Amino acid sequence: MELGESFLMPYSLEEQTYFMQEALKEAEKSLQKAEIPIGCVIVKDGEIIGRGHNAREESNQAIMHAEMMAINEANAHEGNWRLLDTTLFVTIEPCVMCSGAIGLARIPHVIYGASNQKFGGADSLYQILTDERLNHRVQVERGLLAADCANIMQTFFRQGRERKKIAKHLIKEQSDPFD
Repeated sequence: MELGESFLMPYSLEEQTYFMQEALKEAEKSLQKAEIPIGCVIVKDGEIIGRGHNAREESNQAIMHAEMMAINEANAHEGNWRLLDTTLFVTIEPCVMCSGAIGLARIPHVIYGASNQKFGGADSLYQILTDERLNHRVQVERGLLAADCANIMQTFFRQGRERKKIAKHLIKEQSDPFD
C-alpha cells in the first residue's frame, strides 16, 4: 500500500511520523556502531513496547536484526509470543527472515520507510507479509519518511567507503618503507 491509501491504522499521520522518528533514533544507534543502520519500534495502544536496531557485528549473530530485537522485547513486555493489535515501524523494508518472524508473531500492521531492493521480503523481492498462501497476512504501508530512512543508509555506505580508503592508505604506508 502506498502512503496515504486506505489503511486500517489506529494512528494519525502525526503519530505515525513520531513512531518512525523513534525507529530512526534506533537506526542511529546502529550507525554509531558501524552497523547497517536499521531501526524498529513496535507500538501497542500508542505505547512503544519493543525497540531494536541492527547489532549483527556487535553480537556476532546473523539474526540480530532490528525487527528481531524489537519482537523479542515486545514479546517480553507482553508476556506472549502473539503481538496482536500492534504496529511495527521499521526504517527499511523487512528482509525475508524478519518478514517471516513478523508473520509468526502475528503482528497485523507494518509501516516501513524505504524499500530494500536487495533483500526485501515485504514488497520489493518477495511479498511474504501479504502472501495469501500463508495463514497470517499483514497490512503493509510503505514510504513513511522514506527520504530520511534512505539517507541514513546512504550515510552508512558513504562512511564505509571512506573507512576503506583510509585503511588502504594506512596499509600502503605501513607496507612500503621507502615512501
